Amino acid sequence: MPGKKILFASDYSPASHEALNFAASLARERGATLLIAHVSRLEEYPVGELFDEGPRPSDAELDELNALDVPDPRIACEHRLLHGDPAEQIVDLAKKEQVETIVVGARGGNGLTHWLAGSVADAVLRQAPCEVIAYRPPELSAAR
Repeated sequence: MPGKKILFASDYSPASHEALNFAASLARERGATLLIAHVSRLEEYPVGELFDEGPRPSDAELDELNALDVPDPRIACEHRLLHGDPAEQIVDLAKKEQVETIVVGARGGNGLTHWLAGSVADAVLRQAPCEVIAYRPPELSAAR
């Protein structure tokens, strides 16, 4: 049986940074590896060109993803940079890695930004093969 894994999906928002701390805490409690993932919104392939291999991330993308780390060295972490539809990529990674929990940050915003972020979280909730936790930082919960 594979080791326990928790998938943390980041969009680099402030709520997402708070959710990383929660996900790390959960991984520590459960003795799980923490997969830290981001789905890039950059175009996968340059227009008009075909490649036999997948997209190559820029150094800036990799640096930003690798900067997401947890302060507790006892928590095993892996980083994954994905391309494509965010909800689809998150669910596919969860299935492939057989994660037991997905953690996403819930934003406290409203309007179009809230709807767009909510649609990804909603799609993950509906399609995920495991437990999904949408973490809202306490300061955003109190503001409502």
